[in-house]
Amino acid sequence: MKKIIISLLAICLFYMFVSAMTVESLEIPSDAIRIRIIPNSNSSYDQKIKSKVKDRLETSLYDLLKDAENSDEAKKLIKNNLNIVEKDIENVFTSEKYNLGYEVNFGYNYFPKKEYKGVKYKEGYYESLLVTLGEGKGNNWWCVLYPPLCLIETDEAKNIEYKSFVKEILSKYFQ
Repeated sequence: MKKIIISLLAICLFYMFVSAMTVESLEIPSDAIRIRIIPNSNSSYDQKIKSKVKDRLETSLYDLLKDAENSDEAKKLIKNNLNIVEKDIENVFTSEKYNLGYEVNFGYNYFPKKEYKGVKYKEGYYESLLVTLGEGKGNNWWCVLYPPLCLIETDEAKNIEYKSFVKEILSKYFQ
């Protein structure tokens, strides 16, 4: 029994070491296309508008890009459909009676450094769809459009179950 416990502890330590290295070295692919939405300000109302624009664009861009086979195809789809992006923003603005204006830019745009869930993302200029609402002075939201790393919360996504091999082994022997 002592050998089993030592073996399990060794597996756990190895698993934690590998997991930590994986998180620290996680990088977004160089040909990725990002999206960034910057609200007018940090007021709760401006942040609410940012969230509504995000939700609308996330859905329509997912539908637009879901069958893209590579980043070049995704870039063409975005460039050829910027009118859809603008129409989506205008629809949110109309429904919310929000009239501060917006700007849409698809190209190389600046992204500040960010840490999210233990992963550090470097600052720099990245190919992206940048949406600036009003004066663009609020806290932004960004994600990766292609490859599609922004997950839309569907019924299927809600039912995904994540498992840990080490946890299953430990549960088996230490119930």
